[in-house]
Order: sequence, then C-alpha cells, then structure tokens
Amino acid sequence: MTNVYLAGPFFDDEQISRIERVEKALAANPRVDNVFSPRLGEIPGLTVGTPEWATQTFQMDIHEIEQADVVVALVDFVDDQVDSGTAFEIGYAFHLKKPVVILHEKDTILNLMIAEGLHAYLREAEALAAYDFSTLPESHYHGKVI
Repeated sequence: MTNVYLAGPFFDDEQISRIERVEKALAANPRVDNVFSPRLGEIPGLTVGTPEWATQTFQMDIHEIEQADVVVALVDFVDDQVDSGTAFEIGYAFHLKKPVVILHEKDTILNLMIAEGLHAYLREAEALAAYDFSTLPESHYHGKVI
C-alpha cells in the first residue's frame, strides 16, 4: 500500500474545492493506504500564524513528506505564479528521490522545474482514483514551460 503526501494551496474557495476533489479521488483509490493533506493536518491547541504553530507545522509537514512513498501535487497556478509552499514541497520530495505526481487541470503554462522534476503528469483529479500507485507509471508534460 502507498502513503501519499498531498501538496497544494488551499487559500481560497476554488483551491479548497480542488483539493477536496483530490482527497476524495485518493480515498477511492484501492492502492492508497494513507493520505496526509496539510489542509486537514492542523495541530490542536496552536494558534495559526504564531511562531510555535509555524515551527511545529513545518516540522510535521517535513516529517510527513519524508514518510510518504509519493507526493501528489496540485499545480493549477496562473502561469509561473507558483504557490511557494507547494513548490517547496515538490522540491523537497524531488531531493529525497520521492516520485512526484503532478495534477494540472487548468490550461496554464507549467514551470520548467516542475515539468522536469515530475514522475507522472495528470490532467484530472478523478484520474487519481485509478492511478496505479503500486507501479507508479510515468507520464510526462509536453506543453510550453516558463
């Protein structure tokens, strides 16, 4: 079974809706054992924005990336305006040699670092429900990059 770290922004209604669809698709995948979504991983008793919250959240997220078998990342940004937290998570996973599965639903240009660092490229959240996380088939991005 596979442990997945889900990277992606969740700062507005559109982003939350997208990440919820991805959480549901991953939950429906029989090859996924566990999904860690930072959106749902708040630490009880800490006030968002405080130094203690920031330190503990950072440490928790790093630990979860290290424990994951694969990182699924949502990259529906406006051209090169990448969410910095998601970009960090992708880069850290790549450094750890973790496969990164990119979900890119919008018709935007992809950052070349993400395009070259991904293991698999998907266009629809629903595809995550059927993706074979046990064999991790590769697929590549062939569009324009920035």
